[in-house]
Amino acid sequence: MCIRIAIADDHPMVIKGLQQMLVNYPKIVMTAAYHNGLALLKGLDRELPDVLLLDIQLPGQTGDELVPVLLKKYPALKILMLTNFDSTLYASNVLRYGALGYLLKTTDEDMLIAAIEAVQRGERFLEPSMQQKIERQDARRKQELRTKPALTLREKEILQLIIDGDTGQEIAEKLHIGFRTVENYRFNILLKMEVKNTASLVKKALTLGLAE
Repeated sequence: MCIRIAIADDHPMVIKGLQQMLVNYPKIVMTAAYHNGLALLKGLDRELPDVLLLDIQLPGQTGDELVPVLLKKYPALKILMLTNFDSTLYASNVLRYGALGYLLKTTDEDMLIAAIEAVQRGERFLEPSMQQKIERQDARRKQELRTKPALTLREKEILQLIIDGDTGQEIAEKLHIGFRTVENYRFNILLKMEVKNTASLVKKALTLGLAE
């Protein structure tokens, strides 16, 4: 069975290198190459590959922005990200959007072929180093969630208003309480969250999912 692939990348040398490599793999055929998101969208209307190799750094609409757009229009499309961005943030985001694989352009030939084949089967594929980074990141987040500080309903309410950018006086007026009371709550929240200032408080609260 032949695997038809397309690539979206704005570097001609990357496309040429992939074409030369695939000469050794007759079961994998490149059917199209696109240099930007607009050309990709037009091309997929004409012919849909089995697997799309998609770079993140594309002119106009970036690859990570394109993933949900493409999968909404072509739910059967299998997407393998091929990028220079060694970032768990990008990797986690595109996987959450529906991409099946994430590889760096520095990957070796065998791993790229293995990734294409796995993604074509509908399996997720990550380089071992990226997989380990994501697993460590997930473990840290789970640990943080287990150690969430216990805030009262009123403290949570005030925390959300702080994150929304309200001043102490504005919070006092909205909640019909005294300004000094608001400041006491703020001080207690800082102590419970183990931070020293509002900027650190906002960052930690968002990380822990304590506010929106």
